[in-house]
Amino acid sequence: MPDGTLSPDAATRPTRPWTPARVLVTPGALSWPHGTAMAERAAALGAEVVRLKADRLSNLPDAYKDAKRTLAVVVASPSRRRPQPIPPSADFRFDLAEGCPAHCSYCYLAGSLAGPPIVRAYANLPEILAELPPLLGQGRVTSTDAARAAEGTTFEASCYTDPLGIEHITGSLAETIRHFGAWDAAGANGVQLRFTTKYDAVEPLLTLPHTRRTRIRFSLNAKGTERFEGGAPRVANRLAAMQRMARAGYRIGLTIAPIIPVPGWEAAYDALFADCAAALDGVPEPDLTVELITHRFTEGSKKVLDGWYPGSALEMDPDQRSRKLTKFGSAKYVYPKATMADLRRALEASVARHLPAARILYWT
Repeated sequence: MPDGTLSPDAATRPTRPWTPARVLVTPGALSWPHGTAMAERAAALGAEVVRLKADRLSNLPDAYKDAKRTLAVVVASPSRRRPQPIPPSADFRFDLAEGCPAHCSYCYLAGSLAGPPIVRAYANLPEILAELPPLLGQGRVTSTDAARAAEGTTFEASCYTDPLGIEHITGSLAETIRHFGAWDAAGANGVQLRFTTKYDAVEPLLTLPHTRRTRIRFSLNAKGTERFEGGAPRVANRLAAMQRMARAGYRIGLTIAPIIPVPGWEAAYDALFADCAAALDGVPEPDLTVELITHRFTEGSKKVLDGWYPGSALEMDPDQRSRKLTKFGSAKYVYPKATMADLRRALEASVARHLPAARILYWT
């Protein structure tokens, strides 16, 4: 449309918010007002709220289906709330929660988080946020990279969760956005909150005093890959949400992940970037960034995912991949060199064609 507004039929029906069947709340979590509020919101949604007698989680469901419908409200331990470097995305990561309610058959958390895939939300948010100020200027990604110095010290809040997917219960994302916005208003320069999401329920965030210190990155993929993203809003919904957030003044990012060479992939990814350009048409200064991440897996994540999604059509055949060692000495399986080169050439050309003002932060 001429004014850049998505047509009414561009987005599918509204996404139903995730409602856990059971919510386990520890005594320690209930000692924090933030934890009590989570329990009350979950109960209002109709979830069974179980107040545990001890802070240790036990007898967690083993079955995937039951685990994915379980939320635990807990207190983050000192080690859990300590920020960690997270290149190449940002200077540091900090966690508001762990686990995700979606059912993506390529889920990266399958190789990162141990135990059943429940969602753990942290009640002691003030303690988590208090860990951040001493790290200003101390990072090794945006804090010291001249090409990204304008982003300031960057803090990633979605390494082990999709914070927007559970925001209607936790409220943690809104509080964190307010925190970063007030931080800037109080005179701090060069700080930015970053998070990635596949969800579209952005309405509670639109009017927050973010002072452009938050970049919301939408995880998007080409047509033909949505079948691997069970439980997540359709891409059209995410594009509509991206448009709303951009018009509310948030900095915007595209996380194109995982890039998969499905049949017709070149035209499909080109169409995706054209759709992104249409959604952002007429939006002043979205400060758009793009992160391009190809699909990869480890032996451990493949084993977990094969158990979770035994009928998935997602290709995870080590014989069709190249084996690559990580900086930690473990092995991962990536696309062969020629395939990677073709993917990179085509996608970077599409970004340049449709989104010439965007900055590509990295390819991996």
